[in-house]
Amino acid sequence: MAQTRTYVVLLGVPGAGKGTQAQLLQQATGLPQISTGDLFRYNLKHQTELGRLAKRYMDAGNLVPDQVTIQMVADRLEQPDCTRGALLDGFPRNLLQAAALERLVAPYGGVASAPLIQVEDEETIRRITGRRTCRLCGAVYHLTFNPPRSPARCDNDGGELYQRDDDHEETVRNRLFVYYKQTAPLIGYYFAKGLLHEIDGARSIEEVQQELLALVKQP
Repeated sequence: MAQTRTYVVLLGVPGAGKGTQAQLLQQATGLPQISTGDLFRYNLKHQTELGRLAKRYMDAGNLVPDQVTIQMVADRLEQPDCTRGALLDGFPRNLLQAAALERLVAPYGGVASAPLIQVEDEETIRRITGRRTCRLCGAVYHLTFNPPRSPARCDNDGGELYQRDDDHEETVRNRLFVYYKQTAPLIGYYFAKGLLHEIDGARSIEEVQQELLALVKQP
């Protein structure tokens, strides 16, 4: 067997803080954050073979097949910065992708842990619908947790702040529905493997991060 690597699958509803926590874990551990959103943007921007394939489905109004997403992740895991493992944010999204990931990482010891950041649905809605994004620089604020100094204006460049379509309540509720339908079964999948670790995501970012760090750094 090849040298063991640390692969962590971050689970949780949209708005649970997976992306934020993955970025902090990357800084603390050196393990790269692999976000499917970032992978799609990269492949589309650079017009890779997989990006062009994904675009054909998207332009036709169809979902990108699991196998395309899986291959994007497989290619990313082969990059030099993944020689110690990776933090998977947004992948796998369903049981088929979970099985594919298991095959990809099996030679390196498999998935090490699957932390589940738990947040109540209404709190999730409050977190996401409060987001505001700068039209000029893309900076993200929150009306409650990280408000701009001037209402509706970016602190960096004075750009107009707006609410993305994805952050409207109706859209957020639909994203939660999709999560429970497609992604929630992963909780049972990783629980059965003894890899699930439940974390209270209602606490501060720092408290959640300390618990995740302790988990990731376990021998």
